[in-house]
Amino acid sequence: MDRNYVASSNIASIGYDEQSETLEVEFLNSSVYQYYNVPSHLYSQLMEQSSKGRFLHTYIKNAYPYSRV
Repeated sequence: MDRNYVASSNIASIGYDEQSETLEVEFLNSSVYQYYNVPSHLYSQLMEQSSKGRFLHTYIKNAYPYSRV
């Protein structure tokens, strides 16, 4: 999955696959997580936020299944 680099204090890059509704997040510590069944509007909102880490923690992290890749 292609990811876009972002300005964040704890996230390096973010990618999204619209067909599978999979959000992929690479953290600055090089760990990569995939979050499943994330609607595209939530991805769009995430990318618009000044604090992407806070948005991820509040709206995605504990609300959607995920795995470390």
